Amino acid sequence: MAKKFDAASTELQEKLVVLNRVSKTVKGGRIARFAALMVVGDGNGHVGFGLGKAAEVPDAIRKGIEDAKKNMIEVSLKGSTIPHEILGVYGAGKVLLKPAAPGTGIIAGGTARSILELAGIKNIRAKCLRSNNPVNVAKAVFEGLKALRTAEEVAAIRDIPVEQVKG
Repeated sequence: MAKKFDAASTELQEKLVVLNRVSKTVKGGRIARFAALMVVGDGNGHVGFGLGKAAEVPDAIRKGIEDAKKNMIEVSLKGSTIPHEILGVYGAGKVLLKPAAPGTGIIAGGTARSILELAGIKNIRAKCLRSNNPVNVAKAVFEGLKALRTAEEVAAIRDIPVEQVKG
C-alpha cells in the first residue's frame, strides 16, 4: 500500500504536464487565469502531482509544485516495473497499468508517461480506457499506483510466508 512521503529530504525533478488557459467573463470583460498540472518525483519510487491556479503562469507553476510536494506517495516497485497489473479509476478517468519485461520502456500517453517516468518506473504499459482529461488521468494513475502492493507487503498483512503468496 502506498505511504505518504516527506518531500523536503530528497532532490526532486519537476515536470509540467499541462498548462490550461481559462477565462471568466465579468461585467468589465474577460478575466484570464492559468491552471498548471505539475508532477514531481525523485525517480526512485516517490511521486506526487498537484494543480496550481493563478493569474500568471509562473505563479500557477509554483503553486502546482507546492501542491505536488504535499501530495507525494511512495510507489511499490518490483525491479524496474510494477509488481502486478492494476486498474486505476478516478471519476471518468480509467487507466490500466501493466508490468512489462525489461527493455520494453514506458508505453503510455503523455499524462501517464510523465507520472510514471518521475516515479522511477522504467518498463510498463499503460492505457487510458475512458476519459483523456489530463487531471482525471493523473488522478486515476495515482489511484492505481497507491493500490500496488508487493508480495512481501501482502504476506505481512496476511501473516503468511512470501512463498505462499507467490505460489
